[in-house]
Amino acid sequence: MAQLADAQENDEKIRIRDLNDTFRSSGQGGRILMTSGVQALSTIDQSEVFQKIRLFDDFKEANDPYGEHDFGSIEHKGEKIFFKIDYYDRDLKNHSENPADPLKTARVMTVMLACEY
Repeated sequence: MAQLADAQENDEKIRIRDLNDTFRSSGQGGRILMTSGVQALSTIDQSEVFQKIRLFDDFKEANDPYGEHDFGSIEHKGEKIFFKIDYYDRDLKNHSENPADPLKTARVMTVMLACEY
């Protein structure tokens, strides 16, 4: 019984990771928010930041302890920038009851300068 529960939990984690990777790399499947610091960057710099986020694949235990690929840190012109994906219900009022189910989950990625954290 415990093995079945572990297998289901692992399947959910893989599904969440895959949904997050698709969202992060394509912008499809959620909403993207920028803090005022990122909005203040030039259009070219914003484009370069989002390209780096799309290509980001440096997930490891230190920055991805749950294996969901929901957080990362990049450098752009000497500035550290974070991105974080959160899971909400479809009404954006509460956390999602099941982040592995895209029909029940609205993904929101916030992109911020590290100094704004």
